[in-house]
Amino acid sequence: MLVGLNKSLDEQEKVFAYILETNEKLMAILKVLEKYAKDKNEFKNYYVGAGCINQTVFNYYHNNDSCYGIKDYDIVYFDSDTSYEAEDVIIKEIEALVKDISVKVDIKNQARVHLWCSGKSPANSVEEAISRWSSTVTCIGVRLEKGKLKVFAPYGLNDVFAMVIRPVKFEFSKESYYERAKRWQKKWPKLEIKEW
Repeated sequence: MLVGLNKSLDEQEKVFAYILETNEKLMAILKVLEKYAKDKNEFKNYYVGAGCINQTVFNYYHNNDSCYGIKDYDIVYFDSDTSYEAEDVIIKEIEALVKDISVKVDIKNQARVHLWCSGKSPANSVEEAISRWSSTVTCIGVRLEKGKLKVFAPYGLNDVFAMVIRPVKFEFSKESYYERAKRWQKKWPKLEIKEW
């Protein structure tokens, strides 16, 4: 049964939090980042997002281990200092803090992605950057605030609960969308891929 589908936003967020809490590695990362953000001005607006979030939900509905198929945990933030050096400091500090969790993390300042990724336009916030990712189920970010889960989901949570992959079509190609969606469907066969 797809719990959470078509419920009120408050009810969905409770179900979503319950499912994410099954992933102990994700929760450990979120706790580390909440503490880190308190003392780091350059890291106030951040989220853990993308695949590790939707794939935790997919795993729940497929009765898999909560970490099955998750290759890394994406940590995104927005800092107006777009230098490589500033981002590198944060990357190294966070990697050191999560090393005992035994996960691979991918940490990116969304203010500088357009500098190294051709075809990307500058984002004005981490939320704007998240809203441009490949599919509606990818465009979800979470963090802890005073121990409670804060969710940013510009396209809502229905698609992730329904296990529907739907394209966003912003700076992402049709070919890349289908390649990623089909790769996911091999791991999580209940996924429904929507046409471009």
